[in-house]
Amino acid sequence: MYTHEVQLRVRYAETDKMGFMYYGNYPKYYEIARVEGFRALGFPYKEMEDTGVGMPVLTMSIKYHGPAKYDDLLTVKLIIPEMPRARMKFLYEIRNEEGTLINTGETILAFMNLETGRPVKMPERMKESISSFFE
Repeated sequence: MYTHEVQLRVRYAETDKMGFMYYGNYPKYYEIARVEGFRALGFPYKEMEDTGVGMPVLTMSIKYHGPAKYDDLLTVKLIIPEMPRARMKFLYEIRNEEGTLINTGETILAFMNLETGRPVKMPERMKESISSFFE
């Protein structure tokens, strides 16, 4: 299992009239956690795209446990629970500064050839970067 955490502060522009972070912003936080998780592995997402491989989202689920509010410092935990193949599952936990779980989510992404739009296997370089977490 691979995990990575990133901290993000809720900006005013991300809140609604009630002062809560707008529900549609949570997937953006998931994406930031994924990109930074790849970077921490030593295989930045941009490097993967430069080789002609992208990762479209196939499915996403979100559960809201409580609100994030303006200026909250949130910790987004990214979890890759299993060794990826042609698809990659990501789990997310978002906690506020008090450590209270406020959001959980899951996405499944596929590896795709950006030129043809066809599915491909996980890039070998990524496999090398992540395999030690699943031994």
